[in-house]
Amino acid sequence: MKTIFCQLKLETAPGRVFTPQPATERLVDAALERIDGVPMRIADVGTGSGAIAVALAVNKPNVEIWATDTNADAVELARSNAERLGVSDRVHVLRGNLLDPLPEPVDLVVANLPYLPESKHDSAYDDEPDDAVYAPGDGLGPYRRLLDACREGKLETGGAILLQYRGEPMAADCWQLEDLRAELENAA
Repeated sequence: MKTIFCQLKLETAPGRVFTPQPATERLVDAALERIDGVPMRIADVGTGSGAIAVALAVNKPNVEIWATDTNADAVELARSNAERLGVSDRVHVLRGNLLDPLPEPVDLVVANLPYLPESKHDSAYDDEPDDAVYAPGDGLGPYRRLLDACREGKLETGGAILLQYRGEPMAADCWQLEDLRAELENAA
């Protein structure tokens, strides 16, 4: 199947890989504003189909992106989308957890990770893979682990983090996630 994301026609794999949503285009827009002509190394964490990574690479030829995912189907699909849209030389799709596969620190981290608690099943996501939607406990564990990885040297000093939470992009200076406020301040 195919979907349109940021005016790009992307291959999708419903049920195996989370289908890119229109709300995530706002995260891409926020990242494009941050890049604004500056060469950058970027990590797209939880890349899924590669929608964010590919959209950034197509729109900003001066970026190099490492797209990571733990799902083998997602890695294959993201590589295919990057190849088909002519950006595979700058979009490096790697299988692994969060920032672990990165060969070097990056300037910008973008992420749309699972955040719904497993206990809060939402029928709107019945056609999506559970591991792309739900996380244990309060659901924020993946974001906490990502911020820890950034603090541990995977994010360059002065780098930025853009997260999507409940359809809204968040920069490190946006406090919509009260539970993560202190962690975001320390990671910025």
